[in-house]
Amino acid sequence: MALLRGVNVGGRKLPMAALRDGLAAAGCTDVETYIQSGNVVLRPPATADLDGWLSERIGELAGFDVPTVTRSAGELDAVVAGNPYPQATGTQLHVVFHAAAPDPSVVASVQHERFAPEACTLVGRDLYLFVPDGLGRAKLPVALDQATRRAKAPPGTARNWNTVLRLQGMLGE
Repeated sequence: MALLRGVNVGGRKLPMAALRDGLAAAGCTDVETYIQSGNVVLRPPATADLDGWLSERIGELAGFDVPTVTRSAGELDAVVAGNPYPQATGTQLHVVFHAAAPDPSVVASVQHERFAPEACTLVGRDLYLFVPDGLGRAKLPVALDQATRRAKAPPGTARNWNTVLRLQGMLGE
């Protein structure tokens, strides 16, 4: 599975049909997309640096740089099983997927208690965000994004829990 950051927002258009066709032409099989925000389930050709290879191919298709994060079916299953906020509903929980594990000190630098009941938990490369009033009104993600930018750390790409579960289902099909 590949998660694309920054497509179909802010004028950065990439039609999903063109993405599917382009990835198939590049040697991927079983290519499916889910909604317009850059979620792709596929079987890629063997390559040492899958994230880099996909990012290059997708950038060629889009005409702009497209950071890409990949997860295998097993890795996504572990994300779902490791959910530290089982009480959260589909739009109250988001997962920020990173290509490499973020520096825990960047996450810790944000005074989380100031944002309660919002909360976050870093597990390996993935940051779970619990935002009970929804992402649109949440303050914690903004503070985390600012801390990430100050530290010049690579940003991740977020998906709500509904999307995470749908992608898991697609990978299992």
